[in-house]
Order: sequence, then structure tokens, then C-alpha cells
Amino acid sequence: MLFVALCQDKPGHVDLRLSTRAAHLAFLETHAAQVKLGGPFLDGETPVGSMLILDCPDEAAARALLAEDPYAQAGLFERVELRAWKRVVGAAL
Repeated sequence: MLFVALCQDKPGHVDLRLSTRAAHLAFLETHAAQVKLGGPFLDGETPVGSMLILDCPDEAAARALLAEDPYAQAGLFERVELRAWKRVVGAAL
């Protein structure tokens, strides 16, 4: 089942995002079978959040995966919204 995670950074936490970015990218690579698509939201050139499309058996598994993300463990996010999602058009995930 696909889920979209919309993650909003805490204001003024760009340095925390940048200092944990390498660990975050390694985490995404390790979980590439479940993390189908992702990237940052931008305010100009500044990253201010993240969007991930996850393929997990259920919402609990998706939430557990998100909790392991180094960004989440570092306390980067002000809020995380997780929504079930169905692909209708576009490239297959």
C-alpha cells in the first residue's frame, strides 16, 4: 500500500537538516524498496520539509519506518502528515 508522508521542518532548523542529511540519505538508500520517491520542499533555495512516497503493508509499518529516519530521530520535523495514496497516472512506482 502506498502512503505519502508530508514532513514540515521546525522553523530555523536548516543547520540540523544539513548536519543529518548524509545519515538521512543513507537511510533512504537502505530502505529503497519501501521509499519509492522523495525530496525536499523548498522556500527559494532553502529546504523546509520533505515529501516521501512509501510502499508499506499498512499505516503502522509506514509510521514505524518514518520514525527510524535520522531526520525524525534528530527532531527536525514540526509535524508529519501520513496519508494513504493511490497512484492513478504517472510513472509506476
